[in-house]
Amino acid sequence: MSGVTTAAIQKTFLSSPFFAVIGASKDQSKFGTKILKWYKTRDYQVTPVHPKESELEEIPTLKSISELPSPQETSISVVTPPKVTLGILQQAKDLSIPALWIQPGAEDATVVEYVKENGLEDRVIYGGPCILVEGDAIAASLQSNL
Repeated sequence: MSGVTTAAIQKTFLSSPFFAVIGASKDQSKFGTKILKWYKTRDYQVTPVHPKESELEEIPTLKSISELPSPQETSISVVTPPKVTLGILQQAKDLSIPALWIQPGAEDATVVEYVKENGLEDRVIYGGPCILVEGDAIAASLQSNL
């Protein structure tokens, strides 16, 4: 990643007032749903984005990130197949989303190439870290800096 460290992007990511999860479903065993629950149990303002479901985990969904009420203040967790991730990155760039966390398995070489070629390295976390593993420590470090 050029110039900005993953840790810095993670702090920017969790400093947003709003969050969205793309890739959650009604399947409790899926990581998208586990990540949605992670935000919900920690009282983050989270919105699931799903093209078909009207609600997930008792939270109303949006059909697309283009429906986000405050896209420039919303960090997005992406837990989708790489082909879907690529389309999300394109939309996120157009909407000026401040930070995206591509969870493990949601990227491939084409996604990484898009991030690099479009100057998104300063706002996209990719390459392995998972919010379920690292999120609480990052949130704690943000609290200690207040």
